Amino acid sequence: MASSENDIGGPFSDGVYDLILKHKEKNTQLKVLLAVGGWAFGSKPFRELTQTLFRINGFAYNSVHFLRENKFDGMSIDWEFPESAEDKESFVALIKKLRLAFEEEAKSSRKSKLLLTAAVPANYEVIDVGYDVPELTKYLDYFSVMAYDFHGSWEGTIGHNSPLFPLESANSTQKKLTVDSAAKEWTKRGAPLEKLIIGMPAYGRTFTLANQEKFDIGDEALGGGKNGKYTGEEGFLSYYEICDFLHEENTTLVWDNEQQVSFAYHGNQWVGFDDELTVQAKMDWLKEEGFGGVMIWSVDLDDFRGYCGNGKYPLLKAIKRELKGHSLKLVYDGPFSTPAKNNHDGAREEEEEHHCDDNVGHASFHRDKNNCKKYYVCQGKHKHHKTCPTGLVFNQEQSACDWPSAVEECAGQG
Repeated sequence: MASSENDIGGPFSDGVYDLILKHKEKNTQLKVLLAVGGWAFGSKPFRELTQTLFRINGFAYNSVHFLRENKFDGMSIDWEFPESAEDKESFVALIKKLRLAFEEEAKSSRKSKLLLTAAVPANYEVIDVGYDVPELTKYLDYFSVMAYDFHGSWEGTIGHNSPLFPLESANSTQKKLTVDSAAKEWTKRGAPLEKLIIGMPAYGRTFTLANQEKFDIGDEALGGGKNGKYTGEEGFLSYYEICDFLHEENTTLVWDNEQQVSFAYHGNQWVGFDDELTVQAKMDWLKEEGFGGVMIWSVDLDDFRGYCGNGKYPLLKAIKRELKGHSLKLVYDGPFSTPAKNNHDGAREEEEEHHCDDNVGHASFHRDKNNCKKYYVCQGKHKHHKTCPTGLVFNQEQSACDWPSAVEECAGQG
């Protein structure tokens, strides 16, 4: 069932699901997944769910029905966090059953398989306790690594929310509390590079300084910074609230070249955050290392009104710009593989299986609904998957490759 009465619309009004799914009208390659869990949800509901195989089976098949009925493309499981050997085993059992249910439904319905992902921690200690990485790799399409909240107001010293690299002076424990180290912890345990989606924050963690003259990483803090005007949480500012912070008098903005991130301070207030310069540094690192992509937490925390002066959604647009042309080969070879290819824009595209009519006595042509550049040639029951020459798309009406401008639904895709 939906988590809110406003999620599902009625005959005369759209619900939240409808409003989100409408974005697929603008971007036909967009995949919308439904998330289950989260920090506030906790572990108890997952433990109760996984107590018996009967409950797991029921959840898996009810999930398939709910996702299809509401036109979602998959599910993201966010169990925060499995904390014992029993939890570790239960999490694998849940993910495995969901994947098997998704596979079976795709075969019987002849639809593209629902995607299955999981939001996973960046802390190496939590990974060790709760995650059987080789087993999860068999069944998950992607791991979304929550590579943020490495430091915050729960600590007594200043630390950046999401540093890419450690300070040279950091001790052995602190060196593991970085994006680079967290991502590589997952690869060490068997997660394929191309299945790792690296999380980036559209928010900052704030501190109240114990001494206004001491504002470096590791200096003493009294607690979280002042509440944001809109988010209202101590020790936390959205990116658009950070713009207000930067506009205040006597604010100093600093680029930390060692950690490859930004921070700012004025008076006794301090905030560490990811800005467009940080995005560029992290995207260069991601492409060089060969990771699968980016997850942002969260879209609504970016500057959605363009208040900061760099247009709407500056962080999201910077990520898109820096990842343009980034493509990967799916290397992992297991019992299930992510049913996707990379196009030249780095986006993943699923191949639709077109079924030819054995009774047709002549050749027929059919555009691949998931990729305007491709089409099927049917000769009786035999089919061939073809690609148009560079710069062209398939025109269904003319049964031929054509300029994108001549095919309204494929404009701009040549």
